[in-house]
Amino acid sequence: MSKSDRNLKRRSFLKWGAAGLAGLCVRPGAAATGQTPTPPAAGKFLQRTLGKTGLKVPIVSLGVMNSDNPNLVRTALDRGIVLLDTANGYQRGRNEEMIGEVLRGRPRDSYVIATKVPVEPTTDGYIKNVDISLRRLGLDHVDILNVHACSSRADVAFEPVLQALAKLKKDGKARFVGVSTHSHEPEVIRAAVESRVHDIVLTAYNFRQDHRDEVREAIAAAAEAGIGVIAMKTLAGRFWDKMRTQPINTRAALKWVLNDPNVATAIPGMTTFDQLDADLSVMGDLALTGQEKKDLRLNPDSAGLYCQGCGECLAACRERLPLPSLMRGFMYAYGYQNLGAAHDLVRSLELPADPCGSCSACAVRCVKGIDVADRVKDIIRLKALPPDLFA
Repeated sequence: MSKSDRNLKRRSFLKWGAAGLAGLCVRPGAAATGQTPTPPAAGKFLQRTLGKTGLKVPIVSLGVMNSDNPNLVRTALDRGIVLLDTANGYQRGRNEEMIGEVLRGRPRDSYVIATKVPVEPTTDGYIKNVDISLRRLGLDHVDILNVHACSSRADVAFEPVLQALAKLKKDGKARFVGVSTHSHEPEVIRAAVESRVHDIVLTAYNFRQDHRDEVREAIAAAAEAGIGVIAMKTLAGRFWDKMRTQPINTRAALKWVLNDPNVATAIPGMTTFDQLDADLSVMGDLALTGQEKKDLRLNPDSAGLYCQGCGECLAACRERLPLPSLMRGFMYAYGYQNLGAAHDLVRSLELPADPCGSCSACAVRCVKGIDVADRVKDIIRLKALPPDLFA
């Protein structure tokens, strides 16, 4: 299938009608509100240290998940970004391969690479996947290896993976190890502290979280224990609405997170040079203006695209669907315009052929007002599409 054919089919998937197409074809980078200040020179970037690792990095790093543009990554590194965050599963491995191409020929001490590998049932299985990531990256070691998407204390304490992490550090394949978490963040963060194994915590943290005070307290405990804290999901979906007509003030959202001194750096996803400029511009001044505070809508009347991942909806679902994961896929598709990531997530969930077919009416009611049934029916369409459509 040619690239033009794939692009046409992607557009067809998203096209509900003229209004839907207009909303989803908003120019990438339109999430910033107002004029973006000029970013400071790289030498003037605010820097913080990642806990006891001793790694000193600018407070804004690059989440590469949504990017397939090597020139954007090269430009970010050339302009002073140091830490690149990827994962074994991003773009089915192509993300790590693209980063490996960008890094070829660059001094190894000029960048910090973090990748993520999800829990595997065996120690050998986990190590095998890390070795795959290293081959893609063209490196003999990563600086940070995170266990991907931990959602419970049990995930953090899973013995086969802990044994794998210890061996990988001993063999020099990972300098530092940690966990990433999209949900139940306080529990996961505190488990990482208690383990005395992890050097890093990569956590969802943003102004939209109802439990943001609990997350902040857990982050403080981690920092006090010498764990380096990296923040993700800082932009809370980038838009308030599916049609992308109401952009979140992403500079304000990023400032809100970085005003927590216990966060060493954040990894906002960037796919355009405008987004790179906007994110780098916060490094000179973290003070929130009065307008930016209003833009954050700390008590919003809109559910937005960001699912809290609280799990309150799960008991009401007769089909026991993984609703928070499906809501995250919806955010990937409509907030990030990353259908590939949404497709991979939906297909990984092993859903029944007709997930909502047995229900005449949806019994699920989201505490934040998200129309769960509508979003499930929307995003579930991805399950029927072939993987090569997103290659």
